[in-house]
Amino acid sequence: MASELVNLPEDRDTLKAMVRSLALERDREKQRAEELHRRAEESKQQTEELRVEMLRLQLELERFRKWYYGPRADRLASSGEVAQMLLAFAEEVNRKPVHPDDLPPAAEAADEPRRLRRRTGRRNLAHFENLPVTTHVHELSAEERACPCCGSQRREIGAEESWQIEYYPGRFERIQHVRKKYACPGCERNGGGARIEAAAKPEAPVDKGLAGPGLLAYIVTSKFSDYLPLYRLEDIFQRQGFEISRATQSIWCGDVAGLVEPLYELMAGRVRASRVVATGDTVMPMLAKGKTANARMWVYVGDEAAPYNIFDFTLNRGRDGPKYFLKDYGNVLLADAYGGYNGVVAGNGITRAGCWAHARRKIIEAEKAAPEIAREAVELVRALYAVEHRGKGLSAAARLELRQADSAPVLTNLREKLLIWKQQLLPKHPMAEAVKYVLGQWEELNVFCSDGAVPIDNNISEREMKRVVLNRKNSLFVGNARGGRTAAILASITSSCRRHDVDPQLYLTQLLVNLPEARWSELSAWLPDEWKRRQSAQPA
Repeated sequence: MASELVNLPEDRDTLKAMVRSLALERDREKQRAEELHRRAEESKQQTEELRVEMLRLQLELERFRKWYYGPRADRLASSGEVAQMLLAFAEEVNRKPVHPDDLPPAAEAADEPRRLRRRTGRRNLAHFENLPVTTHVHELSAEERACPCCGSQRREIGAEESWQIEYYPGRFERIQHVRKKYACPGCERNGGGARIEAAAKPEAPVDKGLAGPGLLAYIVTSKFSDYLPLYRLEDIFQRQGFEISRATQSIWCGDVAGLVEPLYELMAGRVRASRVVATGDTVMPMLAKGKTANARMWVYVGDEAAPYNIFDFTLNRGRDGPKYFLKDYGNVLLADAYGGYNGVVAGNGITRAGCWAHARRKIIEAEKAAPEIAREAVELVRALYAVEHRGKGLSAAARLELRQADSAPVLTNLREKLLIWKQQLLPKHPMAEAVKYVLGQWEELNVFCSDGAVPIDNNISEREMKRVVLNRKNSLFVGNARGGRTAAILASITSSCRRHDVDPQLYLTQLLVNLPEARWSELSAWLPDEWKRRQSAQPA
């Protein structure tokens, strides 16, 4: 370095040129370093984005796997450790050798008749005493009563009693209605006419139809309460000795729906008077040219003052369906985060409430992307549900006081953490999307903390939607819009019966016997809860 300094040129212009050359080289090196740093940052960002995208795809794959094969409950993965321990314990037990005392007894001698082994044991069955009793008396024959010692006849000294439950399949019957006709011979002789009058018979649910009330009630109950498709009912009927085609059964279901539609409308009107209405929807495929159309089935669950579950069929998921159904409603609508509800509640007095079960599910689905965040968030949501458990039997006013004292601080803490996590995570991170979902409907999710009558989640309507899914899985689709309307009406009747623990077949049988002759003023007496109250009041 010293030699280079010694050999520097004395010329001023040459020195300036050398300095400029060194400065340019320094700037190029600095620019090259900055470019390398920029490329490294871009590569790092791309790597992070690819990692986030891979996480998102993994979570989506896990979500689909859970939908098809996994449990329905929303739990963190850590909660499966106990189940894994039990599985390991079962495998360990299975590997242990079998003790000789646990082996079945040796076979009898070859000259003794071998009998099949039967399982022994009793089961405690509910309502056993309510079943009708048929008594079978088993006696020894005269030859068997002879004493093997002295040959004299043995006397009866008592009896052993045991019980057995038997099932006898249903059967079809032809009921012939003979209406006797009467005439006045005196009036006929006097030329005033015979004054003929026939005895009355009960009105049929279907005018001039062959199906009786019990048969119609059985078909409706089987399809809309037990989720049996009509083609299976066709096979069941054929085994019992009488064939009713699924097309005929479908027409009969439509006839029943037309008969009970005024009752359906009465129930729907009462639901619209509820303080809180819970709603949800799911796909209900409808036959169309080429492929099935994605029509929708909606449910509207009334509160305790209007305890009915009303289904409504629409051709699409547009807001017009719920907007029309709730046109006269002005209280609280409990629903998920579907954006169409924004148009339903716009410009009217409806308050929209959110569902914490959906919010928790979004966080749990993103657990693998951020386990610590998921665990902390779910613990806070669990604290909200612990408060709900304590306030389960309280009045709405007392429950509101409890929520404001215990749930409000938890909500404040959770919102602060959600805002922090939002800043820490990349926008496309799966957990960031879950956080955005919760913050995006924060106002709706806080409604339950300002009204003690509003549930913390929308699980009540989600359970009813699962029943629609069961019917859809077995029956696949509805034939047309009229069939969708029929399904909505009859599902509303059977679902409301289930809500009040009413036997739908018994209820529908009595309803179909009496409704054809009922007046409009008597219609409310045939609501499922009113019918149950009337039945309970009758002497046993």
